[in-house]
Amino acid sequence: MIKRGSGVILVFGGEGDPLRGYNLGGLQVAFHAMEAMRRQLACELGQYGIRVVTLRTGGVPESITGDFDGRDAIVGDIVKMTMLNRAATLEDVGNVAAFVASDKARSMTAATANISCGALID
Repeated sequence: MIKRGSGVILVFGGEGDPLRGYNLGGLQVAFHAMEAMRRQLACELGQYGIRVVTLRTGGVPESITGDFDGRDAIVGDIVKMTMLNRAATLEDVGNVAAFVASDKARSMTAATANISCGALID
């Protein structure tokens, strides 16, 4: 990317509200570390024309396998926390990723694209 003078690094995750009482161990710590890395990479790589953007969801129910114990409760919690009464889909994530990686979003870097349907308030 440096050689080309352009590129986009997409970070998936991002910091957010503690995930509603689930015992997730160090997951939130890892999300904060990813956000720190996104900010640092944006600072270091911007001079080379490389952008760094986080895609943040409040959870994508399609990514939870159908046989996962407690899946229905988790999906219900994900949807309940949104302002739009629905969760982002994998198609939504793909559409936003395609936009952010395109030249139409060429002014976005060191930023977070919030596709949480209002579950995570900026």
